[in-house]
Amino acid sequence: MAEFKLPDVGEGLTEAEIVTWKVKEGDTVAINQILVEIETAKSLVELPSPFAGSVQKLLVPEGETVPVGTPIIAIGDASAPEAPVPEAADPAAEPQIGTVEIDLSNPAASGSAEGESLVGRMKADRAAMRRARKSAAAVQTQAAFEPTSDTAPIELDEEDDSDGPVVPGTSAAPGAESTGGNVRVLAKPPVRKLAKDLGVDLTTIAGSGPNGTVTREDVEAAGDDARSSEPVSTARSYDVPTGEREWREPIKGVRKMMGQAMVQSAFSAPHVTEWVTVDATRTLEFVDRLRTRREFRDVRVSPLLVLSRAVMLAMRRTPEINSWWDDATQEVVYKSYVNLGIAAATPRGLVVPNVKDAERLSLLELAQALNQLVETARAGKTQPAEMSGGTFTITNVGVFGVDSGTPIINPGESAILAFGAIRKQPWVVDDQIVPRQVTTLALSFDHRHVDGEKGSRFLADVAGILEDPASALLY
Repeated sequence: MAEFKLPDVGEGLTEAEIVTWKVKEGDTVAINQILVEIETAKSLVELPSPFAGSVQKLLVPEGETVPVGTPIIAIGDASAPEAPVPEAADPAAEPQIGTVEIDLSNPAASGSAEGESLVGRMKADRAAMRRARKSAAAVQTQAAFEPTSDTAPIELDEEDDSDGPVVPGTSAAPGAESTGGNVRVLAKPPVRKLAKDLGVDLTTIAGSGPNGTVTREDVEAAGDDARSSEPVSTARSYDVPTGEREWREPIKGVRKMMGQAMVQSAFSAPHVTEWVTVDATRTLEFVDRLRTRREFRDVRVSPLLVLSRAVMLAMRRTPEINSWWDDATQEVVYKSYVNLGIAAATPRGLVVPNVKDAERLSLLELAQALNQLVETARAGKTQPAEMSGGTFTITNVGVFGVDSGTPIINPGESAILAFGAIRKQPWVVDDQIVPRQVTTLALSFDHRHVDGEKGSRFLADVAGILEDPASALLY
């Protein structure tokens, strides 16, 4: 029987909460099958199994926080209890099915014979191991526990250019081909991506396209039906006790990390916030034109895309915005790359994943990256590496109908921009009061090395591009 210990999933995290077990005692699991969902101080993480066998015991209950290295699940042989090694064995004999050759004269040679997990260990730390010779029967037995191309579940792959991957099944919905008991979904890669974004199972859709191909309209209709039947979700991660006038919720995980970071930033960097009100009518018109273009047809386009590009262009004239005050070395660290963070509210707290090297992306690639970032964050699947190394952050408070605010700078950065709601308001154009689409931007920056002139120039440049997206050609 092997015990799987809670690993360090990145950046030196010391503990994690067991959120949801994906298996139960008695289940048979395969290598790399998801065992449990844990919450670290950064995000929710799914842990795959390093062993194959049956679940003997769940050692840690859901909701409990344990240190890294704590055994959390025991996994044993899937077929039978461990059998004792025969007292007398012919060294030259062919190994029997299910047995492993071990050099008993060298205890280190047994390696992980007792089921010790090698996950997270360096090769130099692993004991020497000898591979067992496999007879034809042994190979057949091993194949019974290893996934193959014919038996393993295959996820729908949006990037595949084929007609559609084969997924297990015995029946096919209209819009799919059945071959040898498997289902081949007929859908183009962009349609598969849309289905994944909306959480729609393509095998359940009746395709209306040629030869039963699932179209974009089919997926959107299925997504609308699914959303209309689901209860309205909230950002609250706890249940209100019935009849209670007050209750307590432990501060842990992502929410704890966020609180510590905000306190550290607020009391270490002197914040200054400046505001500007912008006529964003032309930006909305530009967004509408982008949506009609063929290359943008399968991506979600919003004013946030234009703002993101405007931010990176404005940084060329004010590089201090994309720098960082290193208090330990008393240096200002300038960066020639932009890891653009987008603050996202999730049921488990605020997270700020970032798009790596965003300045290198085309407008279409940036739109795709922002879509993926937001979808992953909403699903609570953002990984620690996706939240590290940010250089500048945008917080889109406008999605909540808020005009703007005074955001706190993300630690390790020098500025953050709040993007307010876009509303139709009276505006003066050529001495005439006309209705225009108006928004408010608020920039908080570290006044230790970003003075008022630099902060004002950057904010004015961003506002200028929102007012007239064509002015981006000047940068």
